[in-house]
Amino acid sequence: MAQKQQHGPPQDPHPAGVPPDQIRLLLDACREAKRFAHCPYSNFPVGAAVLTWDGKIFSGCNIENACYPLGVCAERTAIQKAVSEGYTKFRAVAVTSNSQETYTTPCGACRQVLREFGKRWDVYLTKPDGTYTVKTLEELLPHSFGPEDLKTP
Repeated sequence: MAQKQQHGPPQDPHPAGVPPDQIRLLLDACREAKRFAHCPYSNFPVGAAVLTWDGKIFSGCNIENACYPLGVCAERTAIQKAVSEGYTKFRAVAVTSNSQETYTTPCGACRQVLREFGKRWDVYLTKPDGTYTVKTLEELLPHSFGPEDLKTP
């Protein structure tokens, strides 16, 4: 399959801000994805959605497995769907669960997977009532290790 053309700033941009209509679509997509979570062991459904630089949204849910380490988080499901269709430049990600007490945040492994594709994209941390807060991935994973660290001089 041919690589899709991506629009937007070059490598590792910091979004100037996601327009409100795209924020709404992104948040709706992560909430919808949560409905499909397969979480019979934790009973903790999570939905996520990523927004590419050209405005396409890919969503994912957590998928647990009886062999616990083989389960996959919602954020990684969404990223893998996007990458498998040729998208590697992202503007934002949104994450949601049923937890009303705290904002849902990506786990450490998901933060590192997200980091593979930049460090200054927006992360929308949500609650079921629709409230959210926004962080950059760099804020959630400071002093991170990424692809540029593997380049030799």
